[in-house]
Amino acid sequence: MAPRDTLPPLNWLRAFEAAARTLSFTGAALELNMTQSAVSQQIKSLEGHLGRPLFHRRPRTLEMTETGLSYLPVVRDAFRTLSHGTRAITRATQDVLQIQCNLTFAIHWLAPRLGAFRRQHPDIQLNISTEIWQPRDMAKGIDIEIRHSLRPADTIHAELLYTDFYYPVCAADYPVTLETLHQQPLFDCTNMMGMWSVWAEEQSLNWPNPPITYASTYSVSLAVALSGGGLALAYDLAARQHLQTGALIAPFSHRAPMQEAFFLLQSPQAAQMEQAVTFCAWLRSELRNFGEPTSGRDQSGRLATQA
Repeated sequence: MAPRDTLPPLNWLRAFEAAARTLSFTGAALELNMTQSAVSQQIKSLEGHLGRPLFHRRPRTLEMTETGLSYLPVVRDAFRTLSHGTRAITRATQDVLQIQCNLTFAIHWLAPRLGAFRRQHPDIQLNISTEIWQPRDMAKGIDIEIRHSLRPADTIHAELLYTDFYYPVCAADYPVTLETLHQQPLFDCTNMMGMWSVWAEEQSLNWPNPPITYASTYSVSLAVALSGGGLALAYDLAARQHLQTGALIAPFSHRAPMQEAFFLLQSPQAAQMEQAVTFCAWLRSELRNFGEPTSGRDQSGRLATQA
């Protein structure tokens, strides 16, 4: 037999609290989806554990003993504490919106707007995970994925969010012309359909296949351009803020359409999550307001026209 100063089993306490509240073993049994005899036995076990009776059994009703009256608020407080603690933990998990997107989009487009999102929706907490290469399927536990890729397979429900253009960018004082472009340090992102050779071919440039440094993310090539280390290809969603601040320029007017696009993928439960619905609506609105790709500025600071 367990010592009396050890905690009794939780199911005994549940039976006691329900019986005390209803003053009926039958009522407690209905509430707990148990038999009346099972409730009676659990309370007898609790009384044996405590060494004192909790109820006076009358022919048609129950009456609590002084021990039962003293013990009931203790049990209720314990259940209240457990309930609040459990809700806090589960709410913390349920209320956090899990978002996955590629690294460059997260750094150069999403992150600069998160402050405004937070001010508009202070109660929505986000967890953002970034991937260099998008997974074939949504990662486990992710509610929303913003995927930059060719159109996903028909087996995946994907909403087209944004189609973009790409073009060369460099630091504002970087000396380059179309004639000398192939002589400059050139940087690009690997495994993309849009490449330096494609961009040059669209303008009928004599492209002698110059050496190009590739990185696994546009963030690396953009960082090189920002530091004045050469020219990088970049898509407009990532580059435009740097053009607007003057940290980068687009020295040539031609913009090439990207074969890849941005798609929104949602988990089955996301449609039922208020925070997911709110975030997706905000995301669509921000992308609509972002508008068409900018023309950028040429080296003289004049607006360059879109080809």
